[in-house]
Amino acid sequence: MITTLIAIGNSRGVRIPKPLLEESGLGKDVELRVKKGEIKITSPKKRKASVDPLTLASEAAFAKDWLRPEEEEAWEVYQSDK
Repeated sequence: MITTLIAIGNSRGVRIPKPLLEESGLGKDVELRVKKGEIKITSPKKRKASVDPLTLASEAAFAKDWLRPEEEEAWEVYQSDK
């Protein structure tokens, strides 16, 4: 498909027909990549969900690491009255 660049303020843009957008699966956000002589429009790569630092420091998270049998055995040395 051949189209024309249109003026949009100090920039230029391209109107993308609805059927092409539907076929492409592009959403609201897009990523632009530039190579000499071409501009590629793609969906942005999905970011990994960020982990809440409070979740990492939760009692459940500590329990997973601290309540293992080998950890209990190691601490018995320090907890005995001998």
